[in-house]
Amino acid sequence: MPYPLPLLYAQHLARDRRRSAHTVRAYGATAERLVAFLQGHWGRAVTPEALAKVSAADLRAFLAHRRNDGLGNASAARELSAVRGFLKFAVGDAADLPRLRGPKVKKGVPRPIAPREAVALAEWASDEASEPWIAARDWAVLLLLYGAGLRIGEAVALAGAVLPLGETLRVTGKRDKTRIVPLLPQVREAIEAYAKACPYGVSSEAPLFRGAKGGPLPPGMIRKAVRSARTALGLPERTTPHALRHSFATHLLGRGADLRALQELLGHASLSSTQIYTAVDAAHLLDVYRNAHPRA
Repeated sequence: MPYPLPLLYAQHLARDRRRSAHTVRAYGATAERLVAFLQGHWGRAVTPEALAKVSAADLRAFLAHRRNDGLGNASAARELSAVRGFLKFAVGDAADLPRLRGPKVKKGVPRPIAPREAVALAEWASDEASEPWIAARDWAVLLLLYGAGLRIGEAVALAGAVLPLGETLRVTGKRDKTRIVPLLPQVREAIEAYAKACPYGVSSEAPLFRGAKGGPLPPGMIRKAVRSARTALGLPERTTPHALRHSFATHLLGRGADLRALQELLGHASLSSTQIYTAVDAAHLLDVYRNAHPRA
């Protein structure tokens, strides 16, 4: 009977760390693979005492073994992260575990969605809402993501103090950095319509966007609405709330926006974060070419 360390680790992730079911399954499976590999590699039982003596060479051998299964850099990096977590659980945080640098993961290029897809997504999510005021809320939030480039956390964190709206909106982003973003008339109208329809009223100190029971709107509710809309409309899995922000940036860049201005609008700390959108625009053009050119 195998030593139940991987099972105990999975239970710890679910009960004590409150990780998602997906993370529990993935990290638990990694722990099982590591224990099975080390048992064959060492030729003896894998106990906490044995794991306390694991070497960098042992871990490199495990990763090489996993590479033979076709693991790419991103998956290998996640596997190594899960291994580290499992070892800390098994032998204690104070143990002197070997340090092993993970593989370099090339930053992926975010793929935008077309303007008509963004609008269709927001319309479907709004149409499927359980109550008219929730429909107005979802429409307003999704227009903020696409029309103003907000992160979902920034949108749901807005307070009622932003009202009455003008031509711009002050947004607090990562690291409490504030920025000013312009508001399209359609976005302003959507937010104002929601504020009038909200049954809980709008006060300057309270969250602008409310959940169904009156509390702050959880970002997960918007993600859930987008998932449902994405499935109904047959859009790809990359169509997420954050994809609306990518689309905002890409479409501005395609219309000639300056990179520095785009950096300010997105709230990026460095220009290098914004420069990825030059690759996005090229990728988008390539997609258009492949779909439209008869020789592509």
